[in-house]
Amino acid sequence: ILTALIVMEQCPLDEMVTYSNEAVNSINWQTDSNIGIKAGEQITVEQSLYGLLVGSANEVANALAEHVSGSVDAFAELMNEKAESLGCQDSHFANPSGLNDENHYTSAYDMALITRAAIENPTFVEISGSRTYRLFGLKRAPIEEYPDGFPIANHHRMCIQNTEVYYPGAFCGKTGYTSLAGN
Repeated sequence: ILTALIVMEQCPLDEMVTYSNEAVNSINWQTDSNIGIKAGEQITVEQSLYGLLVGSANEVANALAEHVSGSVDAFAELMNEKAESLGCQDSHFANPSGLNDENHYTSAYDMALITRAAIENPTFVEISGSRTYRLFGLKRAPIEEYPDGFPIANHHRMCIQNTEVYYPGAFCGKTGYTSLAGN
């Protein structure tokens, strides 16, 4: 959520993001959520945000961090500055994806502060509240095989009617888990 908020504040949605080898290949393709973007590919900031918030794509988080700040480490510094400006006191961010890192932590209260700031942004609400999205232009999804675009789906079941945990008041947000957090 914090990654998306910072990107939305700093980048026009139509700006192009180039996916570096480091952004793409620093995740574990077997265990980390991804949408299969390959090094060298380019998609817009808007498409990337859909990949991040709807598809939970960790390579997208890395690429957006590099796009905004030049590196994941520099972006993490920006995340910590933004968190502090929002009043967060029990958080430290070490990466843009939230993947396991002993120096990456937050509290429920701080996440509430971050989410409150994010839902004040209509673009965040629109993207993170989307049930599905279709990406065009990916090497893994040629137009001949995916004429309607490569589908990604939101797994935030509190926002999906007819699921056992649907909550009518939930309209957007972001799910996520790590093995160390106990899923």
